[in-house]
Amino acid sequence: MNKYMKMAINEAKKGIYALHGGPFGAVIVKDNKVIGKGHNQVVKKNDPTCHGEIMAIHAACKKMKSFDLSGSVIYTTGEPCPMCLGAILWANIEKVYYGCNIVDTERIGFRDKAFYELDKTTFLKELDRKECLELYEMYQKINDKTNY
Repeated sequence: MNKYMKMAINEAKKGIYALHGGPFGAVIVKDNKVIGKGHNQVVKKNDPTCHGEIMAIHAACKKMKSFDLSGSVIYTTGEPCPMCLGAILWANIEKVYYGCNIVDTERIGFRDKAFYELDKTTFLKELDRKECLELYEMYQKINDKTNY
């Protein structure tokens, strides 16, 4: 068994035993060093965004003092949902290793598949684009966007 996946599994167990949420744990590694760990805390924090991967990203960013985790990989017990996959991509994590897939996750009562099948044409609607574009223009004029 891969040592980092074993750590992700142990992280998931910690969350299961503490009743923090689902069986999801994640570990982020850069240069063969763990820079972040996390487990699902949706129930504990009453927050649907507290998935294992997100919690590991929070920990890694805090440790690295950066929102850019380029050069890192993530090991997670379940195939990332669309939210987590988006966060992984935004963090510039370069590779994802996962244990269980979305079919396995659906079997235990999670609904990840529904997010992949979402009809965006009826769910997403553009509104007040002109006014919102002004924000984009304002942001674009800022020279140093990482040090406000």
